[in-house]
Amino acid sequence: MQNMMAPPNGADEFEPASSSQHLRVAGWLRDRIIEGEFLPGAKIPEVATCDRLGISRTPLREAFKVLAAERILTLQPNRGAIVTPVGLDDIEQAMTVTATLEGLAGELLCDHVTSAEVDRLSILTKELTLHRRAGDLMAYFKVNQEIHRLIIEGSRNRTLIETHEMLSNRFARYRFVGNKSPDRWDRAMLEHELILGAIRDRDSAVIGPLLKSHILNGWRVARGKSFDTTD
Repeated sequence: MQNMMAPPNGADEFEPASSSQHLRVAGWLRDRIIEGEFLPGAKIPEVATCDRLGISRTPLREAFKVLAAERILTLQPNRGAIVTPVGLDDIEQAMTVTATLEGLAGELLCDHVTSAEVDRLSILTKELTLHRRAGDLMAYFKVNQEIHRLIIEGSRNRTLIETHEMLSNRFARYRFVGNKSPDRWDRAMLEHELILGAIRDRDSAVIGPLLKSHILNGWRVARGKSFDTTD
């Protein structure tokens, strides 16, 4: 966990003159929500967060707007921002749709995947192994998200990409929770090797079910864990 008073990525990344400052703050908040530091229904403490990051309230409030658009935060008049509460049924339905979208994206990707895309996915899959060995779950999760993003974008289907992005941002925390189980983490690594192999072979018949089960397997583990929802 970051030191309460230290900027998480170095003070230079939160310089007031940076036009992307609020996006960096939004990314930092998103990570803290994924990790469970700020739980559903919790208010984001503005003063403490500004002190912690060494920023003014302006980029923080702009970051709130970014995350509100993703439905990660809910803005309350005169009360600031809270982490959007979510029910277990909502998560269940979102994971079902996400799994279906990823399966379809994998099939579409196999129809026209390039050697460069395969090479990039291979490099990222190797990075997953390194992060697993180091036990760095957040670093693993970020690379994992990048792999899934590339698969989704490789579908070349704009509607699929936009729908998946909305679900991925809003429900990322519950995909993160699944890999907190060492057994699930190890199994996810094996699944990623199979996914890479199917993409490399351009096997659309195999990749769809693989990706769908990969997402649902992680959710089954997460669902059995204790985390706060509105239920």
